[in-house]
Amino acid sequence: MGDDARQLVLDESGQNAAPSHLDSNTPGASAEAPTTHQALLAWVQQVAELTQPDRVYWVDGTEAENKRLTDELVEAGTLTRLNEELFPNSFAAFSDPKDVARVEEQTFICSEKKQDAGFTNNWMEPSQMRAKLDGLFSGSMRGRTMYVIPFVMGHLEAEDPKFGVEITDSAYVVASMRIMARIGTDVLRKMEELDAFFVPALHSVGAPLAEGEQDVPWPCSDDKWIVHFPEDRSIWSYGSGYGGNALLGKKCYALRIASIMARDEGWLAEHMLILKLTSPEKKDYFVAAAFPSACGKTNLALLDPTIEGWNVETLGDDITWMRFGHNGELRATNPEAGLFGVAPGTGWSTNPNAMRAIAKGNSIFTNVALTDDGGVWWEGMTDDAPAHLTDWLGNEWTPEAGHPAAHPNSRFCTPIDQIDMLAEEYHSPNGVPVSAILFGGRRKTTVPLVTQSRDWTNGIFMGSTLSSETTAAAAGQVGVVRRDPMAMLPFMGYDAGDYLRHWITLSGKANQETLPKIFLVNWFRRTADGGFAWPGFGDNSRVLKWVIERIEGTADAVETPIGYVPTGESLDLTGLDMTPADVEAAVRVDPAEWETELAGIEEWYARFGESLPEDLVAELRTLKERFAAA
Repeated sequence: MGDDARQLVLDESGQNAAPSHLDSNTPGASAEAPTTHQALLAWVQQVAELTQPDRVYWVDGTEAENKRLTDELVEAGTLTRLNEELFPNSFAAFSDPKDVARVEEQTFICSEKKQDAGFTNNWMEPSQMRAKLDGLFSGSMRGRTMYVIPFVMGHLEAEDPKFGVEITDSAYVVASMRIMARIGTDVLRKMEELDAFFVPALHSVGAPLAEGEQDVPWPCSDDKWIVHFPEDRSIWSYGSGYGGNALLGKKCYALRIASIMARDEGWLAEHMLILKLTSPEKKDYFVAAAFPSACGKTNLALLDPTIEGWNVETLGDDITWMRFGHNGELRATNPEAGLFGVAPGTGWSTNPNAMRAIAKGNSIFTNVALTDDGGVWWEGMTDDAPAHLTDWLGNEWTPEAGHPAAHPNSRFCTPIDQIDMLAEEYHSPNGVPVSAILFGGRRKTTVPLVTQSRDWTNGIFMGSTLSSETTAAAAGQVGVVRRDPMAMLPFMGYDAGDYLRHWITLSGKANQETLPKIFLVNWFRRTADGGFAWPGFGDNSRVLKWVIERIEGTADAVETPIGYVPTGESLDLTGLDMTPADVEAAVRVDPAEWETELAGIEEWYARFGESLPEDLVAELRTLKERFAAA
């Protein structure tokens, strides 16, 4: 370790002692660190030499540690403690206004070969990027504590537990990671027992402190970089304290790096929810579903069914890892331990299950508004806004203010085990068997309410062309279609064509009889007069019922060029002010609309170049032929 490097010396309990200034003859971090994992020791020392923190702290994950850190964050002004009666053990954080969301334009996949990153990712030559990052991280933690967070994605008891270690100079990240993943000493002991590989995830807010310099509540840098190196599975994040950029177990590991691991090891890492559906006959089914943002993902994960006798429980609302079991069945697990949800739009009338979990406390809210009685509020939380709030920028706010009180991307970070409807199978180390996979976008026309694919490859075609319509209200323009394959556009860690090919080739490993059926859904279709063709929310359970009945072979369907849609009578409309004719309108396949859609798919596929799987080229060709023959 270099002359200027400083570290935390651990006392006999392995906890904090006074910082020690080390010279080149003093043993480095490995001499005092509470682990025997040699690869981890070497990496921690390497990072300490590069970033030059005041001290190094190994996170143990205990409640006492969390209390100490959150107390320090409150004292520093980073966190605001909420009213214990309203939100026990909960805090609000307010970021720098320039650090409020994922920085996709500064997110890179630095594979050795440019073509391996594909057209959906930013790429830079790895040695060039490493040189840039070495410069940015050099001395970046001066004046700060360097926290070492051992974590596992999924369960420690899984057959193949996936480990990571995040090094960060942000205590806010430590407190948030404690909610989102399993962290601390138990993880470290298991890593030592297995001498396990781990994903090294390095994070700095990029705001070193000079001697005597006063810190700010939310340190960050204007220069932000989120970088993934696929070949060595490493993640470097610089300049941002925001969750998606700084909680590196989430999108960075659980999707981008994990998708690469999954490709190489023969499984899937997907941007999907998992729900458990129990029929009146008490038979259980598990459904995984991929939806781009603003397409009802969390609402479906936490669904309250409106049809008698059916029950829904959740296993996760955002990320799903799927691998084949010993009998060739596809099994899904949620690798996360918390919910990191968008707050606006999550409310007591739209998602009471999420709100009940949040109300139990133990949560961190970021960029929401504060109520006068020490609680939090955001748009959509309640039907009516409070008469007075402090907005996320710290200003007085009333309903007449003319702007939102909470940032549109404000977040809640809540332990998943506070969800009343959490399925007990969430705790199953090796996951649950998947009966069906849903892909869903937001389209006003063209795409039916629900369509069953003809087979697995046809289902992948549906997922590969998944789309949502954007709006540009100021200019009055609507209907711009954005393709988002499998809702993974920002999260694929490698070439998009290779990603789709991996989906196709995986089916060869499966027990064909237990391979999940694939469906395309669209809750947002409109009627001719502009209203929604389907009521959505809890009534989506009626579509899920039809999906299950199709799997069981008991529901009728009509064959169309794009797949199988419900007959007017095959959806359960009990208690709904809808007729079979309304259903038929909601699932109608209009050849004129699809002529435009096919042209859009062709244009989209052209962007893949030679990496597009021939199977999907054939799917598009066959679809055109079916429409021509219709």
